[in-house]
Amino acid sequence: MSSPFARSAAPAEHVERALCVLAHPDDVDFGSAGTVASWTAAGTHVTYCIVTDGDAGGFDETPREEMPRLRKAEQRAAAAAVGVSDVRFLGHPDGRLELTLDLRRDISRVIRQVRPQRVLTSSPERFWDRIGASHPDHMVVGESTLRAVYPDARNPFAFPELLDDEGLEAWTVPEVWLTASPRADHAVDVTEVVDRKFAALRSHVTQVSHLVDLEQFVTGWMRQVARTHGLPDGRLAEAFHVVHTA
Repeated sequence: MSSPFARSAAPAEHVERALCVLAHPDDVDFGSAGTVASWTAAGTHVTYCIVTDGDAGGFDETPREEMPRLRKAEQRAAAAAVGVSDVRFLGHPDGRLELTLDLRRDISRVIRQVRPQRVLTSSPERFWDRIGASHPDHMVVGESTLRAVYPDARNPFAFPELLDDEGLEAWTVPEVWLTASPRADHAVDVTEVVDRKFAALRSHVTQVSHLVDLEQFVTGWMRQVARTHGLPDGRLAEAFHVVHTA
């Protein structure tokens, strides 16, 4: 007999608003741009919250002081390619993120502003089979976002200044999708929107212009994800660990 407390991993079929909270410009595009494209095509309003400006990224001689401006512009262009126009940057230091109350408050603020029924963020667990996905900033943002979802954003007495000074009422997020998770239990078939994902990735010129086989590599990875999750041969997928939080 199954436990009365067992929860299905199946997500809601459709939500009105979704919020993606990731550490760096391009994080959402490598792992989730196809999924986001499918959401916006279905009428979901998606907001991006990027915790850093990506100032520690890049692979060429671009002056460091130029990198934040360039990467913000790249992320906005990438977002537009998948139907997202609301892109917000928190301005925390790239490569130096830590679990702090300030970061939890800043993410809680955006959750209360957007009032999403779904939040997408990075997994706070290290993915030993794909270590590159477990950048310390990714793990910090994942853990901080989960703490913001529960309990901060839903608790009117947490960060009372958000309500008292900014009028942001508490908001409960029912569902969180974790990218790059060792516990992935849900795959999204993105075969029909993969061109939009690649357009988003190509927008990140400072990060991918040196990768001559970018699309081949990403296609191979998505094909393997689809195979792992039982999709038919030739399909492409992105995978997530879906957590029900309400």
